[in-house]
Order: sequence, then structure tokens, then C-alpha cells
Amino acid sequence: MKTPRHGLTIRLRLTILIGTCLILAGSILLGLTYLLVRNNLNSNPNQVRTEIARRLGIDPTRLRPAPSVEPSSTSAHSRHAVVHVLFKQVQQEITDNNLHRMLVESGVALAVMAVGSIGLGWVVAGRMLRPLHTITTAARQLSDVNLHERIALDGPADELKELADTFDAMLERLDRAFMSQQRFVANASHELRTPLAVMRTEVDVALADPNATVGELRAMAEVVRDATIRSEALVDGLLTLARTGAARPSDRPMDLGHLAARVTDRLAPDADALELTLDLSLESAPVRGDGALLERLVENLVQNALQYNVHAGWVSVATRTDADTASLRVANSGPLVPTEAVAGLFERFRRLDEWDHHQGHRGFGLGLSIVDAVARAHGGTATAEAQPDGGLLVVVELPAAAVSREVALARS
Repeated sequence: MKTPRHGLTIRLRLTILIGTCLILAGSILLGLTYLLVRNNLNSNPNQVRTEIARRLGIDPTRLRPAPSVEPSSTSAHSRHAVVHVLFKQVQQEITDNNLHRMLVESGVALAVMAVGSIGLGWVVAGRMLRPLHTITTAARQLSDVNLHERIALDGPADELKELADTFDAMLERLDRAFMSQQRFVANASHELRTPLAVMRTEVDVALADPNATVGELRAMAEVVRDATIRSEALVDGLLTLARTGAARPSDRPMDLGHLAARVTDRLAPDADALELTLDLSLESAPVRGDGALLERLVENLVQNALQYNVHAGWVSVATRTDADTASLRVANSGPLVPTEAVAGLFERFRRLDEWDHHQGHRGFGLGLSIVDAVARAHGGTATAEAQPDGGLLVVVELPAAAVSREVALARS
């Protein structure tokens, strides 16, 4: 929707400013010229003598200036007085006529210059503001179907070029974010469709059989329950991702070592059930952030390490602080991970068949993407590396914080 304009446009204001400056400069120049011409006319007696000689009908060369001494005769005195009065009168008339003619001609020239300067200012202002019009048109036509278009403004590297390039960079980020959102929604819809279809099929089969036994109904209920649990896990993961991207996390003192100890204590029975060895090296690693999100980060990494493993394998969890960086390292034994696939493991809904079919289950592909989102929300990074003998090493690095009393109490 085009916003209605109120007041003068920028182009009109620039035109008025340029025209006013040129008119003011012309007026000042006219005033100086007027003063110089008047002084020159007052100090130029030759023109006056020429005009007097013309009026008297004599040769200008015969007309001499009056002597500086008083004349001796009465006739000479009278003639001198007449010439003196005539000289002053002619001098004033010539000065007035020349100044009047100069003012008229200069006024006409100034008026022509004013009109020309306003027209030139209008053209120059329009040319200078043309890139802004291009940017405005692009912004007005922006929609979800043409985010790939760019202004690509040509011209010198001035402020307008910088504005256009900044706008193009913003469009690039919006395009990537919109495409990512579209993929995210499509994948989420696909993942939710599967458990919902399972639940509906089980319920339809049960309702279609009026003689269904209690055992069959219980089996149907168990399938529906498992599908519901799967759907809840997916929704929970989606909400966590939305939470990390919607707002800045809280800034409370935490300790990655304490969080890792709490998570591994809680998941130790799962490791025992899978006959996995937990190798813990948990040093103090103070950070600042959202405790719930950071604990979810640690839990996702440890759960993945337990879930995608081999019989009688191992899981290593270590925390430490190095200079201004607090790190969490989670490694595990497991199936071989292709090196070329490691870079995409943090993408949402990215799964590896080697992992999903190894233990006979299929995840959502959200675990590591949540880890990456939480790490970035806290100003850190998450990287992964394939182990030569199988399994994966994931390293999360966050800005370290000074140990505070709250963290010390949390560890005690």
C-alpha cells in the first residue's frame, strides 16, 4: 500500500534549495557589480567631458578641466561656474542612466538565471534521487514470490549505492530465511502426517470390527499411544527451535559441567540398558544463558550418543574451559558416518540412513539442529567430526563467563 505524502517532496525541497542558493549568489554578485560600476562611473571624468562637449557642440579635445586657481576676470569666473555645474549635472545623468540600464539588464539576466536554476535544480535533483525511486519501487513490489530479485544498482560508490547494496543484502537474508521456513514447514507437515495417519488407521480398523476383542483394542491403543508420543516429541522439538529463534535467551550464570553431570545421571539407566560405558570428564565450564535450553542441548547430544551406538560401545562426555571459551565434547562409538555427510547433520530434518536403521528406529532429524540453534542463540558454535572407527564427535563452544556465587551454589 502506497503511503500518502504530506508536505513537500524531497525532490521539490532540493529544487528549492538549489534555486535559492543560485539566486542568492546571483543577487550578491549583482550587488557587488553595482557598487563597482558606480565607483567606476564616478571616477571617470573623460566620459563626462565627452558628453559636455557634445552638448556644447565643440571638439572634446578643446574642453579642458577648470584651473585650480580662481579666475581673475568676471567672465572667466562665470564661464567656469557654468562648466562646473554642467559637469556635475552631466556626470549625475550619465551615472543614473548607466546604473539604471545595468540594473534592468542584470535583473532580466537574474530572472532568466533563476528560472534556469530552478529547472536545472529539478533535473539534477531528479537524477540524484533516481536510485531512491528504484529502491522504493523494489520495496513496494516486494513479496514472497520475488524475494530472489535484486536492485543491483550501478553507479559510483556513494551513499545511495551503499543503501541499495544494503537492501540487496537484506533481501538475500530474507530469501534464505523464507526458503528455510518453507522447507521447515513442509518437512514438519510431512513428519506429523505419518503418526496421525497411523493413529487414524488403527482407530478405523478397530471401529470397523464390531467383534474386536479387548486384546485387539489394547494393541490398537498401544499403537496410538506410541504415535502420540512420537508426535509430542516432534512438537516439542519444533517449539524448542522456535524458542531459540524468536527471542534472546535469558542471561543467567550456568555451568556446563554441572548440567552435563545432571543429564548423564538421569540417562545413566538408559546407558546401562544398552550396555554402554559412560566416560565422564566434567570440569567447571561457566557460561551465561538459558538453563533450560542449555540443558536441552546437553541432553540431545547425550541421547544421540546413546541412541546411535553399537552393542557394548562407549560414550564420552567432557567439559572444560580454555581461555575465554567453555566447551562441551560428546563422542561415541557407532556406525561409520560418511565424511561428506557431516556438514549437513545440523540441518533440520536431516537424517542418516546408517543411523536410523542401525537400531531399527527412525528419528526426526531435529536433535542436532536444536543443538546448533541453542549454541548460536548463546553466541557459540557447534561442530561435528566423523570418528575414524565409527561414531561421531560433537563439540559445542560457548563464551566463558566468570564463576559467580550462583554457579558455585548450583554445583554444590
